[in-house]
Amino acid sequence: MTSSPMASEWTSADSARAQQIWDEYLRSHDVSQQQGQAVGIDPATGHVWFGRTALDIRKQMQAAGDAVPLFFLRVGQDHYLRKGGRR
Repeated sequence: MTSSPMASEWTSADSARAQQIWDEYLRSHDVSQQQGQAVGIDPATGHVWFGRTALDIRKQMQAAGDAVPLFFLRVGQDHYLRKGGRR
């Protein structure tokens, strides 16, 4: 198991680091085939997980014996999920 911040200890610095990892990942990888998929980023290790949903990624992590908090986005978007409806 990797050492990553616990959910209650997650900071804005963790989010910034995860975003930096994702930006670097995008510079060196073609993710056009993963458009709309969920991506989970571990700010401590830099590991990037892909799946249909965040739950799918969690299942992958459990199978690998990893259970750390991740920063989630949707490929092609700057967020994972927006709260609230359209007006």
